[in-house]
Amino acid sequence: MTGADSSRLPAQDVVRAVEAIPDPEIPVITLADLGVLREVAPDEAAGTVSVTMTPTYSGCPAMEVMEGQVARAIALRGWEPVVRRQLDPPWTTDWMTEAGKQKLTRFGIAPPGPADAPRHGDGPVGLHLQVRQVACPHCGSAATEELARFGSTACKALRRCLDCREPFDEFKPL
Repeated sequence: MTGADSSRLPAQDVVRAVEAIPDPEIPVITLADLGVLREVAPDEAAGTVSVTMTPTYSGCPAMEVMEGQVARAIALRGWEPVVRRQLDPPWTTDWMTEAGKQKLTRFGIAPPGPADAPRHGDGPVGLHLQVRQVACPHCGSAATEELARFGSTACKALRRCLDCREPFDEFKPL
């Protein structure tokens, strides 16, 4: 495909389409809201859109699905996809948007708080041995307990509210 290809949709349309792709495991949140899209860069002359993505976990089973969704969204709009996976720096829940965290809450998933420790550089990593207070996304109570460290996906823990007794997932801070 050349830069003069008139069948391509405008660059801003393809960028918006990529950013709007839903997460395959939590479809109420987009890849942009999740913070896994590090760069979406159209190259008009080459007719390509380069996308750099960072998985939430290095072994995230949804990553290949996400990369395929991104490549399809780009190709359907007449551009050549170039999708790259970047592991460094590692993804952190701090990259999630506030809008994404609000969507999680409305869906019944407790959003992550700030990451506990810096994740960059050499040396020891700080370890905090305190219990994190997680508000119930159903009633707002802080009286919750962790039932299982791993919930429906590796990035979530299973919790229960002690007031309304409803179980819910917590998106773990990383």
